[in-house]
Amino acid sequence: MYKVVVNHEEQHSIWPEDRETPAGWAEAGVVGSKEECLEYIRGAWPDITPLSVRQALAGT
Repeated sequence: MYKVVVNHEEQHSIWPEDRETPAGWAEAGVVGSKEECLEYIRGAWPDITPLSVRQALAGT
């Protein structure tokens, strides 16, 4: 089983559920099989551009 984790740049990844969430990442509240987690990520993270780049491009 895996969990979905998100960092400060709003980048998503999967991590083994039984392992401690790595520093700099937060749990997104989704746990499931590898495919279930990847399916969630595909829907939740359509633009893989890091947050800081999106903000710079938007002028914020």
